[in-house]
Amino acid sequence: MSHHTAPFRADHVGSLLRPASVKEARRKHFEEGSLSAEELAAIEDAAIRDAVAMQRDTGLPVATDGEFRRSWWHYDFMGALNGMELEERAEGVQFAGVQLRPVYPVIRDRISFPADHPMLDHFRFLAPLAEEAGLQPKISIPGPSCCHFRVAPEDIAPPEYADPQALFDDLAATYRDAVAAFYQAGCRYLQMDDIFFAYLCDPKHRAAKAALGQDPDWLIDRYAWMMHEAIRDRPGDMKIAMHLCRGNFRSTHAAEGAYDLVADTIFNRTGVDIYFLEYDSERAGGLEPLRFLPHGTKRVMPGFITTKRGDLESIDELRRRFDEVSKYADLDQFGIAPQCGFASTEEGNEISYDDQRRKLDLVVETAERIWGGVAS
Repeated sequence: MSHHTAPFRADHVGSLLRPASVKEARRKHFEEGSLSAEELAAIEDAAIRDAVAMQRDTGLPVATDGEFRRSWWHYDFMGALNGMELEERAEGVQFAGVQLRPVYPVIRDRISFPADHPMLDHFRFLAPLAEEAGLQPKISIPGPSCCHFRVAPEDIAPPEYADPQALFDDLAATYRDAVAAFYQAGCRYLQMDDIFFAYLCDPKHRAAKAALGQDPDWLIDRYAWMMHEAIRDRPGDMKIAMHLCRGNFRSTHAAEGAYDLVADTIFNRTGVDIYFLEYDSERAGGLEPLRFLPHGTKRVMPGFITTKRGDLESIDELRRRFDEVSKYADLDQFGIAPQCGFASTEEGNEISYDDQRRKLDLVVETAERIWGGVAS
């Protein structure tokens, strides 16, 4: 079993740069059809073993599978839900200076969680590897808001979902089943990447939702309600984390805006235990919203360390930022993590493997310097 359990002082969001072996194998399987599913899985298995060993060697107390079996941080999970499909179209979602691959989620039927969702097996493969290395296994999945925010109204077919609350009800139930299924598979640390709370702090995204007849503040309320409903029945030994960022595709972003509009809601109305908050640029605003963090056991992992660039932050700089954090909240309720994953899609960010390792080493070193260790 793992030596420690979440929350930690040192952690990371989840995705890691894909090794060349995995990228090539996925190309041969999905594009050429020259590699079998079994051969692809064997190559992914080997890469995940190496990734767990790397995370152990950094001194981190937690391990993920790097999301090596996924193309996207969100769509692979969503496309495997009952009622949802992925479609290829002519043009992708626009990020800063670059477009995503043109894949879009659509809702064909009422949504539910399948008992054979592939990511359950992803976790089952990871868990014994992590535990043998003395690490707690963690899996990250998209939060329930993603299944609404990223689906255009015209791509929602079930007539029941003409009432958006009916969709929110089904999403809350779907994620409640997902939480229970991951727990049954042995997961005690589940992260939901619910980044669209941060998008709804961005004036242009708020305006886009308003143009669809959706009040952005009402969406913030409903998204928090879905999260709370999804995790309310989890057993006491299961920790739930939430990650917020403003987009991460090949080192670019898609949103900006401070957390002021959502901080009170995410800290006090979702029921989440651990918060990974992007804080590596001016796009995230100031630290003042941390004042809404209630006293107690909740843990915030501010992402002062960027995954978008290879240049390394200094320990002195990080210590100064945590000095500022302490003006707004109890420093004992904090840890440190990078601002986002290193590869939210299989393309990965514009940094090197050495950069990635140095960033993770810095996470561990910072935790040791500020809190005296990486565990809780």
